[in-house]
Amino acid sequence: MTTTDAEREQLAAHLRQLLDNRLLDPIDILLAPGPVLDQLRDRANDQARAWADQLLDGTEQQAMYVVVRLVSALYPADEVFDPPAQWWRTPLGQVTARRLGHPTVPAVTNAVAAAMLGVTRQGVHDLLSRGKLTQHPDGGVDVTSVRDRLRRRHDAMTP
Repeated sequence: MTTTDAEREQLAAHLRQLLDNRLLDPIDILLAPGPVLDQLRDRANDQARAWADQLLDGTEQQAMYVVVRLVSALYPADEVFDPPAQWWRTPLGQVTARRLGHPTVPAVTNAVAAAMLGVTRQGVHDLLSRGKLTQHPDGGVDVTSVRDRLRRRHDAMTP
């Protein structure tokens, strides 16, 4: 799968922002700034670049491992990860959808498939009726078909 430098930098910047907003800024508020926090920010910056590389160019297993770690740390909850529709439009959401599909379920609703693909629910319905997406046997849209469509679209757009 081919990626551009711009895509890599956009993903790394998004990951840095998530780390700042969800982890480092709260530590700054609670414990006050200092050299240790500066070191953590530097380390987070380096790690965001490494994660971007793994998410974009690593094996599927490496990408899954990174997504699971990020989601567990940045979006902690007692229930299964079920991000809001706008999450799928973020750089992390887009690379997750393209590399893995949905990380926790084999099928999604038409609304979630639409968010993952960046189209309307009617667009998903049209893609299903034209055989461009697959219905899951248990209902909903098969995540693998969404992932495969995103991969083909990405590969067609990447030089």
